[in-house]
Amino acid sequence: MSNYTTATAILEALEDAGVSHLFVNLGSDHPAILEAISKRKTDAKRAGYKNKLRFVTAPNEFVGLCAAQGYFQTSGQMQAILVHVDAGTQAMGGAIHNVSRARIPVIMLAGTSPVTEEGELVGTRNEFIHYLQDTVDQRGIVRGYTVLNHEIRTGRNAKQLILRAAQMSQSDPKGPSYLIACREVLEEQITPYSVKANKWKPLSPSALAPAAVEQIGQALLNAKSPVVVTSYLGRQIEAVQQLVDLCEATGTAVLEAVPGYLNFPHTHKLYAGNHWSEGLPNGVLEGADVVLVLDCDVPWIKSVFRPSPDAAIYHIDCDPLKVQMSLFHLDTELSSKADVLTSLQQLNTYLSQNKESVTAARQQEVQARIKQVTAIHDAYISGILAKEGVPADPDTITPHHILSRLRHHLPDDALVMSEGISNFRPICDVLMRTLPGTYFTSGATCLGWNGGASLGAKLANPDKLVVNITGDGSFLFSLPENVHWMARKYNAPFLTVILNNRGWKSPMLSALACHRQGHSSQAVTPDDLYVTFDPSCDHSQVAVAAGAGFGCTVKRVDEIDTALQKGLETVASGRAAVIDVWLPKFAVGDRVG
Repeated sequence: MSNYTTATAILEALEDAGVSHLFVNLGSDHPAILEAISKRKTDAKRAGYKNKLRFVTAPNEFVGLCAAQGYFQTSGQMQAILVHVDAGTQAMGGAIHNVSRARIPVIMLAGTSPVTEEGELVGTRNEFIHYLQDTVDQRGIVRGYTVLNHEIRTGRNAKQLILRAAQMSQSDPKGPSYLIACREVLEEQITPYSVKANKWKPLSPSALAPAAVEQIGQALLNAKSPVVVTSYLGRQIEAVQQLVDLCEATGTAVLEAVPGYLNFPHTHKLYAGNHWSEGLPNGVLEGADVVLVLDCDVPWIKSVFRPSPDAAIYHIDCDPLKVQMSLFHLDTELSSKADVLTSLQQLNTYLSQNKESVTAARQQEVQARIKQVTAIHDAYISGILAKEGVPADPDTITPHHILSRLRHHLPDDALVMSEGISNFRPICDVLMRTLPGTYFTSGATCLGWNGGASLGAKLANPDKLVVNITGDGSFLFSLPENVHWMARKYNAPFLTVILNNRGWKSPMLSALACHRQGHSSQAVTPDDLYVTFDPSCDHSQVAVAAGAGFGCTVKRVDEIDTALQKGLETVASGRAAVIDVWLPKFAVGDRVG
């Protein structure tokens, strides 16, 4: 075969690794990639077959990486992104933080400046930018965020390196890999070869040690007021039902801590709510005698709320040491590095095998505990519903009311991508998701994930409705002109609902939490604190100009349902829609409801 280069091998290896979408932002380091893409198309046309690898142009690298994240979160299939040298790597910026902290497997590829300058090799320097982009340590940009970073130095083992990156990215704790190659290496002519991709599988899920199963199982069997705290258990859909079975058998309440997924049906009687940085006043955590922390980074905030010091805490996690956190500790009886789905299956088997040892008195205790948690759950639901009513002022739209109307219009299997920040809890509470695999957040802290992630979710799930709920600040961070161009280009429509309070409410709340009686609390308006976006731009029309099929601004209660219906109809017809809902502009001293 002529013109079989390192670039050709890399693209083939990505296919072998199961990558279906390569998000690309191409530059002067990629002539060999463009040649390889063209060759693939020519070869496929001649042979009459279709390439499995789809190339998706991402005008901004941040959006492309967010799309790769959303694709994986909603499908479980790892994707890849190709960017331009150090500049493109840095443009991915906060999205690298997100995929790292949320443990998202993705292969990030970048070129480097040529390493020759006098025509010694194909790909040698022939543009002025090749000198300016000559970086001392390009891999250092991402070193603190990857599970693997490496340089491809020859095409003769490029496939092995791609498959190793895929293996490491998809093994717990999962995360992004980063591979670079200079122009000359990408252009290198090599003999075609193949590698057995099935020999590079991710590590098998790890299980609890038998002694750990017995210790935790006995603690649950004997517990008076057990509780589970979890954040991302629901990334494995099958784990949700396993958790339901365990909780029903033991009368265990469930609290979600900064949930990144749907971890437990919100309408289940043992669901006690979700907490973020403020805790919950229902006493479930503080009154627990056994706390089982499952796949959770921040189960509580020690300076604000925590379990009783007498509680026995058990921690099962793919990363219980939190190796990327310099400061982390839980006072546990036992911490285990294990796959949560496998662990729950083990614990449920143990509970089933030992059910004959459960006395009638103990069974009554479990039923009493279930009744107790059910009462807490019912009060939690009643509190949410009480805030959903039609506001007395038709010009005042509350988060709970707009979200309740959205819930009314959504099918159960709609995929909800949530990045509302100061409205994170209302979104999570009011939508009351019940099906595993239907609720997602970025799982990290860099804002702007929502747009690209919704695009990726739709590419992965073309037959499902994808709904993006975001604040106006996060919408601006998402680079909507890039997002909506891509959505139209690649036929990936989704509905965006903006909860617009005209600014960044969360930074103000952070300041007031530290300085309740300080100068910040004495500011006349949020404008004095430089956290507002007044006058507000017309967000919906920015999206329409970029490719969305419908956009509107909603300022009155009686406009909500008509806007939602039109938005959903537009998405069903194949175009994205954006509904910009104006909430009251926040004031100094506002607190999240």
